[in-house]
Amino acid sequence: MRVKSLTLAAAGLALLAPATPSVAVRPSAAAPGAAPSRQEGSVRAADLLARVRDCTQISRGRYRTDDDAPATVAVCGTDEAVFWTADMDIDCDGRPSPRCNSSTDPLFSDATAYQQSDGRYLSAETLPYIVVPGVSAVWDYRAHGVGGGSVAAVVYGDRVEYAVVGDIGPREIIGEASYATATALGIRPDPHGGGTPSGVTYIVFKNARATPIESHASAVAMGEQLARAFVKGTAAAEPPTPAPTVPPATDAGTAPQEGAAEDDWAPAAGPVAQEPLEDPDGTGATDGAAGTRAGRTDGAGTPADPDAETDEGPGPGDGDGDG
Repeated sequence: MRVKSLTLAAAGLALLAPATPSVAVRPSAAAPGAAPSRQEGSVRAADLLARVRDCTQISRGRYRTDDDAPATVAVCGTDEAVFWTADMDIDCDGRPSPRCNSSTDPLFSDATAYQQSDGRYLSAETLPYIVVPGVSAVWDYRAHGVGGGSVAAVVYGDRVEYAVVGDIGPREIIGEASYATATALGIRPDPHGGGTPSGVTYIVFKNARATPIESHASAVAMGEQLARAFVKGTAAAEPPTPAPTVPPATDAGTAPQEGAAEDDWAPAAGPVAQEPLEDPDGTGATDGAAGTRAGRTDGAGTPADPDAETDEGPGPGDGDGDG
């Protein structure tokens, strides 16, 4: 059983319809019992896994994969990326959809930590995204060039799926991604009992931001270039991704694990990534990011009280995932 996530509520509106991804894919053998899936891009899972075989731990401690599991997962790092290997629990929160709603998920919430560029919450059913743990003494993702929209390569078996950071989880737990991410990797995406108990590697590239956050095509194009450079042990040649042009909103209250949202995109030291693609819809909009939310591990909850001085922490377990 794992708890539901502590999330940030995003602010800021910009007019932009979600981009329709158009990316080259190649077939990949499915995991036992899983539906056929697709792998994006040309960088092989085996090459990415070889690159992260050795761990230089950057977290001050370790994370649990579920509420009742021991703390065994370290966050590791190189100059180009941060990474960890854990389970995958299913985040089905955000905009209601046929497969992600209050009927399919008893603990469904219609909010995610970050909003897309038109002010709506992300769609877990259609957008591949991952969840990072809330800021704590164990690890502060912001100090490593990671924030809303950060580009990630998620590896499971022989599959690679590119995704973005789209939600914030509890301080103590790691290993969660959206319904769409699980589906693409051949993992059972059921928000109530789906997921996989182990074997998922999350590689988040530093200072690399898909713009807008809901453009999967942007995440794939940027992720492919960064992954190719990463397996070669070289930095991407382009300049760093700029900070958001629409700054995230300040957190409500004083929840220390989430931190000030305007710090979400403090640059990390070391090699940096290319500039994002042009806005596919031509608006130049960026996604909003974040105030503070409290609630659930699957990526949302109810808005935090603006007058609250502390975060109440994770709620009861929900049974997502097999782990």
